Amino acid sequence: MKLMVCIVNNYYVENVERQLRKKEYRMTELASTGGFLRKGNTTFLLGVEEQHIESLKTVMKEACLQVEQTRGKRKGNESRFTSFIVDANHGLPLLFQ
Repeated sequence: MKLMVCIVNNYYVENVERQLRKKEYRMTELASTGGFLRKGNTTFLLGVEEQHIESLKTVMKEACLQVEQTRGKRKGNESRFTSFIVDANHGLPLLFQ
């Protein structure tokens, strides 16, 4: 089991969340107003099996592209989303002992 942490630009977040729910991914959503990678982002925490990681990234990318097709591309150098993977079996044990 892996933990995928995805920081999504708020311009895309509504459709990303909708598409993740439609594909039956379970997630925890953390809205931020500043600090962690600046304001204007929402962080999703998703538990995912390793064989489904690429599929999950594809769902997120397609959700962002759908937004751009209807609303246009976001101006500026901001990314659609940033994601990284943490091994949930090992995680960060020193922080929790």
